[in-house]
Amino acid sequence: MKSTRSLILVSMFAALTAIGAFIKIPIPFVPFTLQYLFCALSGMILGSKLGALSQIVYVTIGLIGIPVFTEGGGINYIFKPTFGYLIGFIIAAYVIGKIREKVKKLTFLKAVLILLLGLFFIYLFGVVYIYISYNLYLGQKISFYFAFFYGFVVCVAGDLILTIFSAYISVKVLPILDRYGYIE
Repeated sequence: MKSTRSLILVSMFAALTAIGAFIKIPIPFVPFTLQYLFCALSGMILGSKLGALSQIVYVTIGLIGIPVFTEGGGINYIFKPTFGYLIGFIIAAYVIGKIREKVKKLTFLKAVLILLLGLFFIYLFGVVYIYISYNLYLGQKISFYFAFFYGFVVCVAGDLILTIFSAYISVKVLPILDRYGYIE
């Protein structure tokens, strides 16, 4: 029963992350989407392993050619400057889930701090990947400041709002899921 439920939840969060890719506000270089919301909630609700697995499923589906990323899909997506954020989603879901698993009583403030740590990893991988991709294989020399500005500064405000929203959802939903035995 738990393995079937786990499979369904992993699939559901992979699908929600894909849907989140298409709910976007175009800004230069890195569009603002709702992918982070579902990535964060996958870690908070599913825990480290299943949360990361949901993001691995999402990235794998995109890499095999199904257009679930903000700009399509396919193996060539690894050459897009924004691919680092997708790697960051996997790491973030794991980190968020791992810390949440260790927290005895989840409060709003603890949830915000957990989610901010996960967000750190998304931006770490995202900004570094932008810098590397432009300088190594896109043939456009950019400074790290440029990558940091367009890959973090321009985008972070929306993700901070999503962090607050995710924390609120988490502290409301997790006790209900726990009460009915959905949290392992």
